[in-house]
Amino acid sequence: MCNHVTNWSDKPIKFRIDVASMGKLGFDIRVDELSKEDLAFCKQAIKNYDAFKDIVWHGDVYHLISPLETNLASLMYVSPDKTEAVMFNYLTDWRYTTTATQRPIKLQGLDPAKYYQLTEINLQDGRTSPVSSKKRFSGDFLMNVGVNPHVDNGRTSVVLKISAVGGK
Repeated sequence: MCNHVTNWSDKPIKFRIDVASMGKLGFDIRVDELSKEDLAFCKQAIKNYDAFKDIVWHGDVYHLISPLETNLASLMYVSPDKTEAVMFNYLTDWRYTTTATQRPIKLQGLDPAKYYQLTEINLQDGRTSPVSSKKRFSGDFLMNVGVNPHVDNGRTSVVLKISAVGGK
């Protein structure tokens, strides 16, 4: 599936890139009209995408939260060997929701015996993530308890890179 970043929406560039990263990422915008900050963000997001695109293209997809049931969409792609995954989380209704993730989201498709590190990617300049990249979680924990990506009106899209860092 080809997904393109366009100017057809008033959503921030980060949100548009994060959504488009769930397929074959493309750009249908005039990059010469982007601010220096947005252009730098786009370049970094493309580097991030290049590092995980094989997981999106060839991995297994899991629908974690349906946007038809809540104000949040959450899905993840897992590599065939279960060593890497990418989790996409989006606020779908910005009008009435201030916090979309009050509870952890249970992940799927991981190896329960492996340990994983979560790293938020596509952060804009100067922003820090409330998701700690220093902690390690078992696949069993992530699939039975979950993780809160902290999606809200200030963080309308959150992309987490999930990497195996060892087993039990």
